[in-house]
Amino acid sequence: MNTIITIVYLLGVPLLVMQLAKRWSWIEKISPMTVLYLVGLAVANLIPADNAVFNVDLSANTLFSNIAVPLAIPLMLMGCDMNNWQVGKAFKVFLSGLLSVLIVTIAGYFIFRNGYHDSKGFAQVCAVATGIYTGGIPNMGAIKQAVSMPDATYLYITSYDLIVTGLYLVFVIFFGKTVFRKLLPAQRGIENRKGKTETGKQDTADAEPNTKIKPFDREHRGLSFLAIGITLAIAAVSYVVSIWTSKDGEPNMTVLILLLTTLAIGASFLPPMKRQQHSFDLGLYCVYVFCLAIATACNIREMDIAGSLPILYYLGFIILGSLFLQILFAKMLKIDGDSVMVCSVALINSPPFVPLAAALLDNKDIVILGITIGLLGYMLGNYLGIGIFHLLMSIG
Repeated sequence: MNTIITIVYLLGVPLLVMQLAKRWSWIEKISPMTVLYLVGLAVANLIPADNAVFNVDLSANTLFSNIAVPLAIPLMLMGCDMNNWQVGKAFKVFLSGLLSVLIVTIAGYFIFRNGYHDSKGFAQVCAVATGIYTGGIPNMGAIKQAVSMPDATYLYITSYDLIVTGLYLVFVIFFGKTVFRKLLPAQRGIENRKGKTETGKQDTADAEPNTKIKPFDREHRGLSFLAIGITLAIAAVSYVVSIWTSKDGEPNMTVLILLLTTLAIGASFLPPMKRQQHSFDLGLYCVYVFCLAIATACNIREMDIAGSLPILYYLGFIILGSLFLQILFAKMLKIDGDSVMVCSVALINSPPFVPLAAALLDNKDIVILGITIGLLGYMLGNYLGIGIFHLLMSIG
């Protein structure tokens, strides 16, 4: 029964919030994702574990959080205008973000190592942290084995990473759009996302808020089902190949994200998909489900916060310091705020959170940029993490 209730909760609450956003403008102003994040945190931390009415089925919750993003990425990409894609800009944004992380990671080693019990152990921490914040969790496990990190230290890092990246995600959801767009230039063509482009003409594609989706009305029902069918096929093929290329039986995340992105971009050029108006909105609903699921899984009571605090301070320093440097570099290079925000989310929180950032920004054309940055990070993360470990060990 708990499984059925959990599924209804995960699928129904986002729909309810989207419907309420049509009636209450304050939900649209603070973003439905903010509301869903708060609902998920309340369910995870305020409802007793032995509650007889509603007890979250964690396995079902994990399943939905895992499948929501592989479905969201193709749906959102098929709704993007690929003609606006700029390769040069992607590399400029990625390199500025990458350099910010590397500078702060190395600087933090010299700042925090004296508070740790041995320099080699902290060099291992730096190596794994580099892999996390230039790539993601897959890099974290690989680097842990490469530098022979003890299991206890690895557990501390994973726990603290959940805390600091969770807090950063809260910042992004509540304040990210306002902060990044205020500190940095606006992206061309989105100075006013409420329906006017920079030419001042009404843009019908952006005029309607994303919460007011009607993908299954009579006019668009056929194309919406076609988009869902293509997405399911893309996700299935990508998942099978990611398992096939993995050595441990778990999906290879780099292969999975790369295939999802490549096949979705290819599908976006199919004649029927060029006429699809609601593919992005369907993907947005998947993002809402994902947001609710990850918030519901965030039980603060179960986190080990007092284990090895220098690691916590160090990870927090990396996030804050790299964010400061990235904004500084962006000002120098005249990079827009939307690109910097999605780059930061892709590196700090990993590519699966890119659709969430794009939805927060109400900027669907930023999805391909964020996923590209995240994939580049996945590819380089192991090299950078292991390289920094040997560099720090040689310095002493």
